[in-house]
Amino acid sequence: MAALTEEQALLQEQAKAWAREEAPVAKFREMRDSGNEFGFDKATWESIGEMGWAGIVVPETHGGVDMGFLTFGVVLEELGRQLTASPLIASGLVGASALALGGDDAQKEAWLPHIADGSVVATLAVDEGPRHAPDQISLSAQKTDAGWRLDGRKTHVLEGMAADLYVVAARADGELALFLVEADTKGLGRARLNTLDSRGYASLTLEGVELGDAARLGEGDGAPLLDAILDRARAGLAAEMLGTACQSFDLTLDYLKNRVQFGQVIGSFQALGHRAAELFTEMEMARSCVEAALQALDEGSDDVARLCSLSKAKAGAFLHLMSNELIQIHGGIGMTDEFDAGFYLKRARAQEATFGNQAFHRERYANLLGF
Repeated sequence: MAALTEEQALLQEQAKAWAREEAPVAKFREMRDSGNEFGFDKATWESIGEMGWAGIVVPETHGGVDMGFLTFGVVLEELGRQLTASPLIASGLVGASALALGGDDAQKEAWLPHIADGSVVATLAVDEGPRHAPDQISLSAQKTDAGWRLDGRKTHVLEGMAADLYVVAARADGELALFLVEADTKGLGRARLNTLDSRGYASLTLEGVELGDAARLGEGDGAPLLDAILDRARAGLAAEMLGTACQSFDLTLDYLKNRVQFGQVIGSFQALGHRAAELFTEMEMARSCVEAALQALDEGSDDVARLCSLSKAKAGAFLHLMSNELIQIHGGIGMTDEFDAGFYLKRARAQEATFGNQAFHRERYANLLGF
């Protein structure tokens, strides 16, 4: 585990205590059972905004605290442990990164302060099919006398039902381009997706959406900008996935220490002890990869893309294994809705697919190494 600064350690303790007391898994269960179409509790999100977490990577000049990606990862890991539902990744990380990396002064001034305080939810609309495939974007952006016209569809948009602002990836004259589209723009429609993890995903339809030139994010080919945004998204999501997996490990370890069978705790059985040791080793390997990616982003390293793909693949592999073991070792009780294990399994599968699954990132990692 990376050595945390005193400030990061204090923030970690704050996030751990807050998530456990104010936004635990029980709170998520209540939200799911309520049929909340946004996929998160608004009071929870307001509390996150008040604590300043939505502004962790936003520059101070635009209302944020600019504490870096490793610091953000510390918070995301603790929220991942409790399955805390909020737009923090979609808006505070991905949306904020899009504006910070590609926005001009006017765009930053208009949106970043509101993203930082949580009053605006911004999200990225990139995928158009069942899998993450940023190189297959086909939503069209046609130049007009007044600016641009967007036509097409997007799917699996994080926090798509609650978003006030979408960063839409489109194809303009064969090149990728990113556009800022407000939720109330004429011609933009959104529909909720019912997903396994009960979060607020949406599909978007854009039919004759008219935008001015000022809505375009960045200049020229937008592919490098989109890659940079997505790498930040992948590293942040990997940190949340690590938290989800670590809590799954802790729940499993606690069960091994307390479940009595044949007159002794089952953790004393050699086979189960070996499984726990192997899982711990995989957990520490995943942590090293996640923290390396976050540190690389903070340092502006040349190997950011490679490390972000490595972190997403390793976190995904461990989370997949750990969520399966959580169910299996708990036996029959692990299969019931009354027990929380199912929530971790369902969230794990959604996290694995978002912003590229293990296969996507293994291939990307290999390509970046020249294979």
